[in-house]
Amino acid sequence: MNIEEFRDFCLSKKMVSEEFPFDEDTLVFKVKNKIFALTSLAKWEEGDYSINLKCDPKLALELREKYPDDVFPGYHMNKKHWNTVNIQYTSLDERYIQHLINHSYELVVSKLPKQIREEF
Repeated sequence: MNIEEFRDFCLSKKMVSEEFPFDEDTLVFKVKNKIFALTSLAKWEEGDYSINLKCDPKLALELREKYPDDVFPGYHMNKKHWNTVNIQYTSLDERYIQHLINHSYELVVSKLPKQIREEF
């Protein structure tokens, strides 16, 4: 998965926006103003193809244990709820990476107020 495919996949989801709320480098994807995915464009340019995704805490630990070369505690994030996922030259195939992005998105949507969730 390259940066364009990552971006397109995130934007294909309902009510998602892309922003640069922190600086000109950090590309952030939000659903109803809540972050579910982000990445550093500068790191991509340096060859570090990784993304930060929200994750259920128990699953986050399981993924880090199962894929120690590809899934790490979230860089600059709450390590309990976020993972950094290597998405190129990885043991994870593109479908599984999409699954992890979906998990992040759905986790954030599940925490939105009921009235907003009903819009989905």
